[in-house]
Amino acid sequence: MTFDEWARVGLPKLLRFATVLCGTSDLAGDVVQDVAIKAHRHWDRIGSATNPDAYLHKMVVNEYLSWRRKWSRMVPRPEIFPAEPVADHADQQADRDELITELAKLPRRQRAVLVLRYFGGMSDAEIAETLGCSASSVRAYASRALAALRIELEATRSFQNTGVTHAH
Repeated sequence: MTFDEWARVGLPKLLRFATVLCGTSDLAGDVVQDVAIKAHRHWDRIGSATNPDAYLHKMVVNEYLSWRRKWSRMVPRPEIFPAEPVADHADQQADRDELITELAKLPRRQRAVLVLRYFGGMSDAEIAETLGCSASSVRAYASRALAALRIELEATRSFQNTGVTHAH
């Protein structure tokens, strides 16, 4: 009998045996997996034994008994943290919502300039053509809009840090 032939019939039986022995299906699965790997490696010897199932049951028992010793040798390590801090999705969403709220307060041309520049990726000349004004007007709108956003966002954050809320 080959290992594959035995595995189709014998592996489910061995797993049931291990589940009863180990008390949990998770541990039993791990034990049987380790035994199956070892058995596959040495199948020529195991397959030619008088009673391969009895031999495999013994392997399961031995693996179960050594399981605690095996895992007690493992040295726990501290949690692994990413090299770069990962931004919290909730914070990103809150920042985005805050920015959208503040953008909505800007005059329409200033808002259009910022959206076309930063979200549309357009140059000042392209924005000027789109809005029907000069490139210098685009730069002036952008400068005023960014200044207003800085003032408004700083004011909002300073109120949040003091615990005071303010309405607009």
